Amino acid sequence: MGQLAGEGKNVLITGASGGIGRAMALGFASRGYGVALHCFRHRERAEGTAREIRAQGGMARVYQCDIAEEGQVEALFQEAERGFGFLHTLVNNAGVSWRGLLQDMALAQWERVFAVNVRGAFLCCRRALPPMIRRKQGAIVNVSSIWGQQGASCEAAYSASKAALIGLTQALAQEVGPSGIRVNCLAPGVIDTPMNAGLSAADLDALRDDTPLMRTGTPEEVAHAALFLAENTFVTGQVLGVNGGFVL
Repeated sequence: MGQLAGEGKNVLITGASGGIGRAMALGFASRGYGVALHCFRHRERAEGTAREIRAQGGMARVYQCDIAEEGQVEALFQEAERGFGFLHTLVNNAGVSWRGLLQDMALAQWERVFAVNVRGAFLCCRRALPPMIRRKQGAIVNVSSIWGQQGASCEAAYSASKAALIGLTQALAQEVGPSGIRVNCLAPGVIDTPMNAGLSAADLDALRDDTPLMRTGTPEEVAHAALFLAENTFVTGQVLGVNGGFVL
């Protein structure tokens, strides 16, 4: 059997306790990566995924912190580097949303969405880059959203934060490309995840009707796209829509 493309590499996935994060962790593990799973509240879910990876002969460990806090992010990376060594790939998947009218949104709620979705990605990128630059290798995958591409009613903060990730991706790809580091972005559409579980059946039906493939996506389909962006060595600065044609 030939060597797996990712064998010997390590990935840190933030927000790995949710549906997409779990699928990404399993997908990277299947390619031979050591997987550092970050979680905020639902450690038991992340631990379950880590046990599943280890049961299949892979390496996985769980780290818990608030991704929006600088000191905690530094501790996260220090612990993950002690456990795995060099982190070849960073997937900024952690995210939170808030649904409602903008005029009803408190400042603290707006700031928390940006703290997790944007500040967290910034802190992780900033911490991951120096080792990557020293080795002239590495990949960063930021997880945006279709709503970061076109905006969604009653999700102004979420849409704005995910649009910020697209700008961060494109700017950073230019900045670190000469060092051999690639930075790309995923923009998932409507995916079967706990984050979308709060949508009504009517809302989900309407979203399916607006999707040319006439269905919602799966976390595994997003994970496959993340692996592609992590491993294709001539792709950088791109926004890859995994949306069934919702944004054309």
